[in-house]
Amino acid sequence: MGIADCVKRKLEVGDGSEVGYFSLPALADAGYGNVAHFPFCLKVILEQLIRLQGHPAFCEEHAVALAQWTPEGGRRELPYMPARVLLQDFTGVPCVVDLAALRSAVARAGGDPASIEPSIPVDLIVDHSVQLDSCGCTDSLELNLELEFKRNRERYEFLRWGQNAFRTLHVLPPGLGICHQINMELLATCVVRSGEGVDAVAYPDTLVGTDSHTPMINSMGIVGWGVGGIEAEAAMLGQPIPILTPIVTGVRLTGQIAAGVTPTDVALTIVHMLREHGVVGHFVEFFGPGVDALSLADRAPLSNMAPEYGATMGYFPVDHATLDYLRMTGRSEEHIDLVERYCKAQGLFRTGTEELLYSHVLELDLGTVESSVAGPKRPQDRIAVQKLHTSFRSDLRKAPEARGFGVAEVDLPRSVTVPGKGTLGHGSVVIASITSCTNTSNPTLLLGAGILAKKAVERGLRVPGWVKTSFAPGSQVAQDYLQKSGLLPYLEQLGFNIAAYGCATCIGNSGPLADDIDAAVRAEDLVVAAVLSGNRNFEGRIHPLTQANYLCSPPLVVALALAGRVDEDLVGAPLGTDADGEPVMLADLWPSSEEIAGYMALAADPALYRARYADVENAVPVWNALPSEGGAVYAWNTTSTYIQEPPWVADTPAVPATLADIRGARVLGYFGDFVTTDHISPAGAIKADSPAGLYLQEHGVRVAQFNSYGSRRGNHEVMLRGTFANIRLRNKLVTQTGGYTRLWTDGSEHSIYDAAMRYAEAGIPLVVLAGKMYGAGSSRDWAAKGTSLLGVRAVIAESYERIHRSNLVEMGVLPLEFVDGQTAESLGLTGAETFSIAGLNEGLAPGKRLAVTAASEQGEIGFEVLCRIDSPIEVAYYRHGGILPYVLREALVACQ
Repeated sequence: MGIADCVKRKLEVGDGSEVGYFSLPALADAGYGNVAHFPFCLKVILEQLIRLQGHPAFCEEHAVALAQWTPEGGRRELPYMPARVLLQDFTGVPCVVDLAALRSAVARAGGDPASIEPSIPVDLIVDHSVQLDSCGCTDSLELNLELEFKRNRERYEFLRWGQNAFRTLHVLPPGLGICHQINMELLATCVVRSGEGVDAVAYPDTLVGTDSHTPMINSMGIVGWGVGGIEAEAAMLGQPIPILTPIVTGVRLTGQIAAGVTPTDVALTIVHMLREHGVVGHFVEFFGPGVDALSLADRAPLSNMAPEYGATMGYFPVDHATLDYLRMTGRSEEHIDLVERYCKAQGLFRTGTEELLYSHVLELDLGTVESSVAGPKRPQDRIAVQKLHTSFRSDLRKAPEARGFGVAEVDLPRSVTVPGKGTLGHGSVVIASITSCTNTSNPTLLLGAGILAKKAVERGLRVPGWVKTSFAPGSQVAQDYLQKSGLLPYLEQLGFNIAAYGCATCIGNSGPLADDIDAAVRAEDLVVAAVLSGNRNFEGRIHPLTQANYLCSPPLVVALALAGRVDEDLVGAPLGTDADGEPVMLADLWPSSEEIAGYMALAADPALYRARYADVENAVPVWNALPSEGGAVYAWNTTSTYIQEPPWVADTPAVPATLADIRGARVLGYFGDFVTTDHISPAGAIKADSPAGLYLQEHGVRVAQFNSYGSRRGNHEVMLRGTFANIRLRNKLVTQTGGYTRLWTDGSEHSIYDAAMRYAEAGIPLVVLAGKMYGAGSSRDWAAKGTSLLGVRAVIAESYERIHRSNLVEMGVLPLEFVDGQTAESLGLTGAETFSIAGLNEGLAPGKRLAVTAASEQGEIGFEVLCRIDSPIEVAYYRHGGILPYVLREALVACQ
């Protein structure tokens, strides 16, 4: 009898019926080990290893090995098969494009295209495309939605085809909210009940998502994390995601949040603390008495920002706060009962009395957290609010290469007067945005912003004319409770009209600044700021002109909008004066806990959620009016500039080529530390004179119709030309920033795209050199896809962020890591060398050390690197030239 049969049990649920489940406590009785002291998140991984016995990739030894886990034990590869997949449209459209391409390839090979069908439920939520062209107006929401459909009609028609072509693909239209917040409020179940009658079985809700902030769902006790689109595609098609036995870091929370401090402040403190400790790739699990002091909505920002502190997850187990949240968001009592019964039966329900084992333990007293912001260009750089002005001034006086600001110290101070709007200078806030599911999912934060706005309006304060204000919540329910509370009109009077339900400013869709403000900033080369309630503030992400970008809570966004500056004391100086000439201080406006609590009953109304989510498929009539015809195979339009059949599987031979060593490679890019996927992947606006802009114009697209890179992710020709084109990217091979390199065949400078094409014509393979945390940031698979299409065969870096490393492997690019403390600089590499990498053609295995030779006129430099292909299945993907050729060959074998 196998392990699954040994622990199969029946659970009686509220209606008197029974469901099957695979009992974790029964493992001890069956002699497999006592998991009572395991971290909760590890138990969920173990449950699916047991339940999925019979799947070809799931062996009993996987479950047995994890059942005997100890914090000091070794690590091995384990399969992970989520219950479902979550997509947003920027990454979701390329996923559906790839699925369509696989169907086309199967059809060309004589197979059944319908064999390419997701085997698990897939939810795609369109939330990344809306741009804030209009803000601060009563009709901003309607205008931005209208422009969104106008710009993205072709993409949305393609998604309508996909919705009909794939039975298990569920598409939620634009204008509903942000995928992670909708995931929490609607899609998440905590426990899945599958099958009927005697075949009914219950198991934990788990997922992967093609957005790095998927871990927000960890706040509900649901295991899930962000992956690249190509990895998600494999999971959809029945390929488990390989993981290594997790390192689980426990964060013990004590105390409670002090008065005047917000959950955002706690999240920024956690990010700073865990980045300093180092938890990249870890499962982080929160425990301790402080957890009881946090509502589920308070926990959500901590889980959401797991990518910012480098972890795979930021997990809170299911407990009474989870049940309260399910009830508040309108879930049925029958289902809530199932969640409670199942989790208690499985030892997955937190009581606070558990004594658990962790690989590492850190501690935070919530009472020590202070009001904070983070910036100016990294989310882990926390600053106490009262020190923001001195921090900005200090950064401004640093050398340009140290701070990334584009002005010299001798040019300080500098200002310019814009008629009718006031005087701008270094430190002026030009964007203030309440945005992102990170914080708009928490009613206390939005109610706090509304209360602060109410007090400010009543004291006669106004936002300066140079500040572009916007409000883009992650759910329509936010509008409902702010309207019921009477606070929304006060936000609107300060320019925080709801302009969209989508990611907006947080992902860089902040829209244009007013023409006169834009011109003034450019003319005087001002270092201006953006303040936002988001999760990322990397260079060039929020807006091309905001060189200083600060993350903060929604109430602080409103306060900084009123101040209009980050270079003046927000706490010690007045925000303005009232009608009586009296100074108005931040403390005068800041909402108290009691004031917020007085409004919370309005936000905790299940009827609001039930009404909003009763009929989401028909909530946006313009979406349903789009054409949705089409068969099993997509009819590719070769003239489209939005959707093109990608090359990944177009001409895939039946058998993969034999691996060969890399010889004669040149360096395409030589980068420093913390090059993010925002630097690598095409994102934001498309410049008219860029390779992508020229391509679009050659194909009849006017500059005004360019849209963004994100909207054109379904066209590899555009994305290829925009890879490594970020305006803040610094390549050590050249002096200018913004996606340029040196062509070593003649020493001339070119755009990275143009140089790569010349290398390709000459048959020269390419490598990239980089520093620490290469590929940090969003789970943008185009950072790997574009790298592959440019002809890069290998990246040699000091370290990688988790998702990008796996994406590189899945696109057939070799991630290599310097060893023994060596770096490109310590080895004396200049980037002018010719590189050879040996050891690929003989026994390639996870963690193998490979020999690199860098040859130049000065001689040869030899060194070893660690092959960061981390698991046997990744070796298979690499041998096949990537995960999509691997899946195609597997599908064709199955069709035979």
